[in-house]
Amino acid sequence: MQNLNFPLFHFRFDRKRDKELIFDPVRKKFVNLSPEEWVRQNMLCYLVEIGEVPLSLIGVEKQLLLNGLKKRFDLVVFDRSGIPVMLIECKAPSVGIKQEVFDQAARYNMQLKARYFLITNGLEHYCCKIDYQKGAYDFIEGIPSYAELLDLYT
Repeated sequence: MQNLNFPLFHFRFDRKRDKELIFDPVRKKFVNLSPEEWVRQNMLCYLVEIGEVPLSLIGVEKQLLLNGLKKRFDLVVFDRSGIPVMLIECKAPSVGIKQEVFDQAARYNMQLKARYFLITNGLEHYCCKIDYQKGAYDFIEGIPSYAELLDLYT
């Protein structure tokens, strides 16, 4: 798999019927290793190992209801009350991150009221904090830790 803009993490791999698999610690099973899944698993490890997000408070490929429509988010970080605090959209490294992707994520996020959303293709990471009063989002430096997501330090 392609090198990404993340620290090196340890992963469990398997192979079945000529398909490469990677273990997902949230779903507790091996899943097909696609380029997007590679980004998702690296982001997941980053959240847990660097950002100190409790594994039990991360949802993978969570389906949420927005205006009566089912929408799927790659990763969702919840607070201890089960409220989404950050939505994360993962793209394959070959996919460029364009303005439309931000606008779509911001629209979804306006419904859920998560404080942050992050979009990554594994090479570039863009994190935004939502200002619901202005109906806008501002880019922030880096990927916030769990404490920062909960506004303990900010």
